[in-house]
Amino acid sequence: MTSERFGSLSAEGHGSADGAPSSHDRLRGLLHAVETVVGEIELPVVLRRVVEAAVELVDAEFGALGVLTADRASLDQFIHVGITPGDTEDIGRLPRGRGILGALISDPRVIRLAHLQTDPRAVGFPAHHPRMDSFLGAPVSVHGEVFGNLYLTNARSGSFSAEDEELVRGLASTAGFAIQNARLFDEARTRATWTAATAELSAAILSTPPDEVFDLVAGRVLDLAASCRVTVLVPTDVAEVLRVAAARGSGELDILGTTAVTRGSIAGEALEHGGIRMAAAVRSTGPTDPAVLTVDDEIGPAVAAPLRTRRRTWGVVTVARAPGEREFTEVEREVLGDLASQAAIALELTYARREQQKAMLAEERARIARDLHDHVIQQIFGAGLTLQSMAATLAETHDRSRVDEVIGQLDDAITQIRTVIFALSARDGSSLRHRLIDVVAEVSGALPRPPALRFSGPVDTALTGPLADDIVGVARELLTNSVRHADARSISLDVGVDGSAVTVVVADDGGGIRDSRRSGLANLAARAEGRGGALTVDTGADGTRAEWRVPLGDSRRETR
Repeated sequence: MTSERFGSLSAEGHGSADGAPSSHDRLRGLLHAVETVVGEIELPVVLRRVVEAAVELVDAEFGALGVLTADRASLDQFIHVGITPGDTEDIGRLPRGRGILGALISDPRVIRLAHLQTDPRAVGFPAHHPRMDSFLGAPVSVHGEVFGNLYLTNARSGSFSAEDEELVRGLASTAGFAIQNARLFDEARTRATWTAATAELSAAILSTPPDEVFDLVAGRVLDLAASCRVTVLVPTDVAEVLRVAAARGSGELDILGTTAVTRGSIAGEALEHGGIRMAAAVRSTGPTDPAVLTVDDEIGPAVAAPLRTRRRTWGVVTVARAPGEREFTEVEREVLGDLASQAAIALELTYARREQQKAMLAEERARIARDLHDHVIQQIFGAGLTLQSMAATLAETHDRSRVDEVIGQLDDAITQIRTVIFALSARDGSSLRHRLIDVVAEVSGALPRPPALRFSGPVDTALTGPLADDIVGVARELLTNSVRHADARSISLDVGVDGSAVTVVVADDGGGIRDSRRSGLANLAARAEGRGGALTVDTGADGTRAEWRVPLGDSRRETR
């Protein structure tokens, strides 16, 4: 408002004959409205107070403030006053900036109409919308840049006057500065919140198991961003295909584990261009992208940031809002990019530390294996030879039998140590020997003495595929029976290949098998018969020996 206009308003006196508020009173109302607006720093509160102050200033029935999108082509937010929540729900989607509202966007100058419906730019109102007649619209600028527009309708006096136009213009000018201050405060607080959260997330990633890291990232971002869905998509073995490794928010269970092609998706664009990518609300024309929210073929706004370091790409973090929700600001894009960058560095550090620990563990295991082979086995073997030479000097007495028994125990110990050496030396933990060693460790945790494990023949080369899976299952079932029910002091597992067949033998010195344990054995017998073999069980008061034996022919055909 110009100083001349302020002067003319002040000179018009304090009242009028018909009791209407004087220009002086209205000027005082403008100052009160300005004071109300600038007294707040929270951006949502400031925006609503601007609308409320404008409605009160010109005595309008309805008012609204439309916030423009980043490209200033449509409305991103629409704060309204006067329409009840019930009417708002019945109306549905809020205006996006068409008709007379769009005219203010394309040409940001004040529009004042006595009858809205008679203007050719008006496009009508949706169902359940209150009737609106007189109209006054004014742009709200921040440092010469249009932030949004004030819309006022249905002046209670019948129509808006030139004085109303000047008052709204003055309020809009002052509101621009209040909005700018509130935006700066909101941006500073957003940056501080995300910076603190990024530091916490990076520290948490370093102590989180690898299979839970992406869930951690998605959950933390959902807490920070005013969004409806957060996803983390990771590359797959198939070129140009991403998989949803983590999802939080709307429809998370429906999209978790699904795939998306990189071409045409927001995550793919972020990977291709190596930076933050943002998708505005548009109509869907291609395949569904799990990273965005779609309602009635309309896609809501979304933003994506790559989880990438110089050495590798871990994936992409995407944040999406529903159609009709506000678009992401430049600050939101920046803080998401910073979080993704720091999270990727934390992932890289975690991976490097894990690889270093694996290398140290492998080196230590190799050292222990060498010591066992070069020292322990040789010492035991030497002790056995000494005992054998001593036994030759003894008569056929009880003492010689005891020495022979000890020699047998030493031979068994050497076999066990060789099994341990194999487990320590081999790099591939998926071999049958490794799997059976793991089974023994799994079922014998509560035993004072672990079961003895012996292999004979080409176990790892001859036993592969489904047959190896069956052997692991049989060994687990037989060992579990002995551990839980036999009350045995010693248990042994022998797996051997004799050229034409494979045998799995579990023996114990327990009290024998009772009838309640026969159901599990029946399943093992059926599994053996399905492969052309058999299960034989010898049990009594002095122990139990179960032998599962099947021919090798099926396994060899399966392998080929």
